[in-house]
Amino acid sequence: MMYFPGTLYNENKIQDIEDGVYTSVSRKHYQWQLLNGHQWLPVDNDHVIETHYCQPGAKGITINTSQGKVYIDFDQLQTNSGVNVQRLSFLPQGQAEEIGWYFRDDQLWREYGSQGSSTLSSSISSRDVEQHFILNPNGTMSFTVGSTGYTLDFATMTQMNINTSLQRKVRRRPKFNFNTVGSVYSTSVLPSAASSSQSGVLSYKWEFMGDGEQWTEYQAHICGFDSAAIESQYQLNSQGKLQFGIRRFSYTLDFSSMCQVNNSIGTRRSVRRTPIYGSKQNNSSGVLAQWQFQDVDGSWSDYSKSSCSISSQEIELQYKLNPSGTMRFSTRHYSYELSFSAMIQRNLVSNTVRSVRRLNQ
Repeated sequence: MMYFPGTLYNENKIQDIEDGVYTSVSRKHYQWQLLNGHQWLPVDNDHVIETHYCQPGAKGITINTSQGKVYIDFDQLQTNSGVNVQRLSFLPQGQAEEIGWYFRDDQLWREYGSQGSSTLSSSISSRDVEQHFILNPNGTMSFTVGSTGYTLDFATMTQMNINTSLQRKVRRRPKFNFNTVGSVYSTSVLPSAASSSQSGVLSYKWEFMGDGEQWTEYQAHICGFDSAAIESQYQLNSQGKLQFGIRRFSYTLDFSSMCQVNNSIGTRRSVRRTPIYGSKQNNSSGVLAQWQFQDVDGSWSDYSKSSCSISSQEIELQYKLNPSGTMRFSTRHYSYELSFSAMIQRNLVSNTVRSVRRLNQ
């Protein structure tokens, strides 16, 4: 029985791996295995599992096997199908794996020793917690944040405020090894134009691991870049980096390690690039998106040359040139400005604003 890690969101991802999208992993110190009868069998391309497992916000992953899809729960290290799973670590004698300990803050998973939403850091670090855990995996330990005392229970993987009895979830995960991951993605994931056409790849979706452990697609009206814009940058340099901002925070998207880093607080999130398959539309422009505005009655209407001076294809071309920009157009009686960053259309005379959306077809 062979096991192939993939995600429930993209069954074709494993085909990409088999076609040589990823190179072999060097300096790998771990191995994921599933039990087949009485024999433990390694999972092929288990760096996909490892990448997700190292993220404290990831609950689990669905992998494709010859027996169907299997979901691995990272907290319990169990599957939903009764198949046993284990992660082995192979390190030279005297060398220990770097472990991170995290608690669920009001909004994010935060590592012990780092500053939380209260701007105070705990009196312990991940290394301190790991040392206590090794001595007694079912025990407890106490620590403080400012003048507040807490108890960490390894058996239940919870943290409790001694004063209020408020409990928070706790997770123990290995630290992300970016050197190893960099070697995993050392070849371009982007096939040539010929191979893209043959394999039916229309475009690529770029997503990051968001709050609630959900994959979230990049949107131009939020961060200035959408999947198409990121893909364009990726094609220019698949080992490069992309800088963008959201409100008061700045971020770096690292293509080589496939992660997003908050430049202010150092929070890292996994990033993935998913091929979108299908048949190309038969038109000379190759535009695959439809632009619409919300009409007075709440319905969505297409931009069309029959009603205004621009078409969806022309909007899409301008959008790809500058996903954060604007463009102007007119109807018989009025002039308008379309803002890609805000995804709105504004009447330049009356200042009436309508919502705009971009549909990937």
